[in-house]
Amino acid sequence: MKLHLTRPIVFFDIEATGLNIARDRIVELCFLKIYPNGNEESQTLRFNPGIPISAEASAVNGIKDEDVAQCPTFKEKAASLAAIFRGCDIAGFNSNHFDIPLLVEEFIRAGVDFDVSNCRFVDVQNIYHKMEKRTLAAAYRFYCGKTLENAHTAMADTRATYEILQAQLDKYDDTLKNDVAFLSDFSRRNNNVDLAGRIVYDEQGVETINFGKYKGKHVVDVLRRDPGYLSWIMQGDFPQNTKQAFMSIRLKAGL
Repeated sequence: MKLHLTRPIVFFDIEATGLNIARDRIVELCFLKIYPNGNEESQTLRFNPGIPISAEASAVNGIKDEDVAQCPTFKEKAASLAAIFRGCDIAGFNSNHFDIPLLVEEFIRAGVDFDVSNCRFVDVQNIYHKMEKRTLAAAYRFYCGKTLENAHTAMADTRATYEILQAQLDKYDDTLKNDVAFLSDFSRRNNNVDLAGRIVYDEQGVETINFGKYKGKHVVDVLRRDPGYLSWIMQGDFPQNTKQAFMSIRLKAGL
């Protein structure tokens, strides 16, 4: 089923130096931009991350330090990349958990405004896990009847993700709506405040800590009772987006 769009949607996939959102960097990003009229635009970009690529990451994506040594840094391409994503919804495979948070971290480090507050995120993996519970290659075989060649290359994974979503719309036409707003809501795991899910909205819509000793406690209440907690967050190994979320809540509460 052809995806019904009211505005462009960008499918993207990244390869990184590792899996730590706060510390690791993007080495390759592929995007496939789909317009409401059906036109497509795609590109694969590689970046010099400025830090070593872990052996574990290289074993998966095949990219080594020497492969990107002469590539531009993310900061050099950040403004033009942000323009491609601006005004679009965003989709990927496990993108809500990893790709989007890491991408936002890179834009923050680059000093480029990348506001995702009005974006709708469609995580095809979350739809898949809710309906079938497997991996990208298995999903491609299951939904599209094809073998995923060149798995863990950004373009192959990105194209496969787009095809899987269209096949999901056909297979689950009695459950899924061909509407990005619905798909974004359906593929969401948690009602996150920050992209990493360290803060979530509770049933009353109040910002609530989702980890550690204060899990389940309202952020404002914790900041009032334990002033040192915010300092610990700001100095800790947390994504910048998470730190910004804590600061925003603090300022909004007038603390």
